[in-house]
Amino acid sequence: MRTSANWINDYLSAPATAEVQATLFTSVGFPCESSQKLPGGDFVQEVETTSNRGDCLSHLGLAREIAAASDRTMRMPTINAPRCGSAATTVISVSNHEPLRCSRYTARVVQGIRVAPSPPWLQERLRAIGQVPRNNVVDCTNFVLFEYGQPTHVFDLATLQGGAIQVRSAVAGEEFLPIGEGAQPVKLAGGELVIADASRPIALAGVKGGAQTAISDKTTDVVIEAAAFDPSAVRLTSRSLRISSDSSFRFERGVHPAEVDEAAERLVSLILETAGGRALAGSATAGPPLPPIARVSLRLERLEAIAGFTIPTTEVLQILSALGFEPKRIGAQIDCTVPPRRMDVTREIDLIEEVVRLAGFDRIPMVDRVSIRPVDSQPAVGAVRHAKNCLVGLGFVEVVSPTLVSQRAAAPFLDAPFTALRIEDERAVGEPILRPSLLATLLQTLKLNQDRGTRALRLFEHAAAFWLGPEGHHEERMIALLVAEPGDAETLYRLCRGSVERLGREICGRHAAISIAPSVAADTNARASQALDPVGCIRVDSIVVGVIGLINAKTLASAGLEGPIAAAELNWERLASSYPPTPRAPQLLNSPLLDRDLSLTVAESVPWAQVEATVREAALPDLESISFLGTFRGKQTGADRKSVTLRLTFRAADRTLKREEVEPHIARLNALFTSRLSAEIRT
Repeated sequence: MRTSANWINDYLSAPATAEVQATLFTSVGFPCESSQKLPGGDFVQEVETTSNRGDCLSHLGLAREIAAASDRTMRMPTINAPRCGSAATTVISVSNHEPLRCSRYTARVVQGIRVAPSPPWLQERLRAIGQVPRNNVVDCTNFVLFEYGQPTHVFDLATLQGGAIQVRSAVAGEEFLPIGEGAQPVKLAGGELVIADASRPIALAGVKGGAQTAISDKTTDVVIEAAAFDPSAVRLTSRSLRISSDSSFRFERGVHPAEVDEAAERLVSLILETAGGRALAGSATAGPPLPPIARVSLRLERLEAIAGFTIPTTEVLQILSALGFEPKRIGAQIDCTVPPRRMDVTREIDLIEEVVRLAGFDRIPMVDRVSIRPVDSQPAVGAVRHAKNCLVGLGFVEVVSPTLVSQRAAAPFLDAPFTALRIEDERAVGEPILRPSLLATLLQTLKLNQDRGTRALRLFEHAAAFWLGPEGHHEERMIALLVAEPGDAETLYRLCRGSVERLGREICGRHAAISIAPSVAADTNARASQALDPVGCIRVDSIVVGVIGLINAKTLASAGLEGPIAAAELNWERLASSYPPTPRAPQLLNSPLLDRDLSLTVAESVPWAQVEATVREAALPDLESISFLGTFRGKQTGADRKSVTLRLTFRAADRTLKREEVEPHIARLNALFTSRLSAEIRT
């Protein structure tokens, strides 16, 4: 905030030089970034404030900090606003249709004013902080803004239609002309919080006044607005219309409704002093009841434990009193009444921060050595690191891509019943869709790299996907793989499948049962499934974790790519739910292995999973493992048939197996293949 050293001194019992002010500001957590001397001897200083200290966006707020840090006392402004005549409600009415977005709205009326240049003292204060004086009425509103931090506005009563003020939502298509030189009318989208008279918007609530009701040289009667608006409502209007102001800056950081009336009375007092006139009695007010005063307690023992040093109780009471907390000691704790302006103080730790801040951070003891105990990383962190290391070891490159994609990129993953989640932000330009699948961004990355000459890539990404389904909004962490290398579709699919199986065993354990079936389960990733053909359902220990397959022609065309490309997308939460896996040490047998290779010709539609299931159903004695060796297709197998070769490994725990012992079991298995799969045994 830009401040005037002389202006701050107006509120202090003893003046502080600009240098002292800068030092004190910095010591209590508000660094003074610059200080410049003005021709009249004043100093203008830039003081950095934090976003939660809206009360310090004012000269009174900063003066209070200096007073608390230097044993000075505050001298509050004099308010002299006598009333005469009828009540303000006989001239103006106020209705608040948005109590959740406007917690208090007040309108005061001053009649018979004379608009003229401001007195020299008022112009001097405003010029010191870079403001341009306009006239005595407008300058008074700006003075109160930078004095109290309370935005206000003044309407010309004669221009208000119907003698009424409404706090309401804008109607789509309404036009509003902001105040200011060269301002152009803006069309409201609907839903913005506005201040309106009987027929039109006359101000953007908390952001900007309107030109049609602005103060002019002919103005004699004015309506003074002082209100508290919801920070989110003000921010939404300001951002959507690209209109900002000193008022919106303060409302976005919070203005308490209980602080409204004092600043409004101060403004009435200044207008009467500089422009004359008479103030009508009372004010027209609308809004819910004021919230109760907050109370927070501070335990002295807890204060010392957090601060790390002892602060005398008398000093604690003095600090809290200087900051306006009205402390009362009750035994070993101090009860405080939180001033409404201190919206940032809600817990005991907030009071502790205030005490330590004013006591001085330099009093916190420094130690030469800090003892720490290293701990293992959390399982969730370790699982991600382990997965990434595994995939990098398999030749994959990690992708970190933007969450937003274009409608064209998202379309292949959004067939019914899924729809896109779109953000309403002008910065999104042509990519307003939250990606429904990580494959959408992986394909974009692949396209970019292929256009630059890199044809062979293995990519993966670990991030969130978003979609809107029948049950509402969804967001899930996923991990996706993409394999695009020279080779036929079967080779790429096997590379992708092998990578998925390796990843699954690294995360779930070597004992995990990983299977891939051609059918898609009801609870699998249906969005990614829409982009794959054929598609397989990935299960780990019977839990569906994702899908795998080849990118289909429709999706390839949408991405501007050529196939074949293999891909998989897995639900990370399901995959890593049991990480880290419990190690299982298998018993090492001393007897030798006996291998037996089989080749059988089956229909093209018979998957490997069915062949493996048939072997396990046979329950062959001493069978240790089943391995897939390869698939052959050719004239010898015939049309729509293939030859599948597998290896069976046998081992007995207590002796050396002989081939003669295994052959009867192999014969029984061959018979099962013939009856169940209509297989022809080749060897």
